[in-house]
Amino acid sequence: MTRSPSFPVSPTERFDSPEQTDITRDVVLRYHYCWKYRDLDGVMALYHPDVEYNDFFQNRVLHLHDLREYVRATMPRDPEEALEHSDRIRMDGDTAFIQYRITLRGGEGLVSFRTSEAITVRDGLIWQVNEYASLMHEASAANPEASDSRPAISRLGLSARQLGFLADDLQHYFQQHQPYLDAELNLQQVATATGYSRNQISYLLNQVLGQSFYRYVNQARLQHLLAALDSAPTPVRIDELAFAAGFNSLSAFYSCFRQHTGLTPKAYLKERAAR
Repeated sequence: MTRSPSFPVSPTERFDSPEQTDITRDVVLRYHYCWKYRDLDGVMALYHPDVEYNDFFQNRVLHLHDLREYVRATMPRDPEEALEHSDRIRMDGDTAFIQYRITLRGGEGLVSFRTSEAITVRDGLIWQVNEYASLMHEASAANPEASDSRPAISRLGLSARQLGFLADDLQHYFQQHQPYLDAELNLQQVATATGYSRNQISYLLNQVLGQSFYRYVNQARLQHLLAALDSAPTPVRIDELAFAAGFNSLSAFYSCFRQHTGLTPKAYLKERAAR
């Protein structure tokens, strides 16, 4: 493990001086790249012994002895993780400001966390981190009422990044294993298969993505059905396709279909045939 060199700051030096800005830039850029390339020891070496990490999304304060597991759990899974930086890293004396966005898959409309970090450097090490995350819903044409901004504080010990991992893992599981084809699928089965708890998945779906578990499952069933329509023989027996996709009642299927497409199945098939 290579420990970062110390940059002592004299008691009389101003924390907003050009020299301090250069020190802050060096430390924070190394911190940024250690995170990006999953260098856990490198990140930990940059924390001051008295570091205070405030994760306001979790309403949680962490100190050095808490941070190794927290950092490990929230690091990107690969260097190309889709974090969209909304501004360059800005330096002002002993503090750096970083803004980025984490987009979650699986919601109705665009769902994302807009996150900012204020990182304060003392003695050439990171002395304080204040991390803020705000949940943003941007309405889609199919669901205009989805537009809102809610704090949605996590009380489950999951950071905004970890919720992003959970959303990706859940969608990947549904795409690869198609558990929704089982008409009796329940939340406990999904939790067991993905390694998350029922409460964590419920929180993601209800508080973050704004939908129930069964609505999430039925949306996956509907996407499967719409894809199956392309190869279905004519005349199409859409009720048979619905049951094959995992719907256990036609009323649930018709409701989901209309919510998603704005049309009844009959009108949708008529419009499709006219193309």
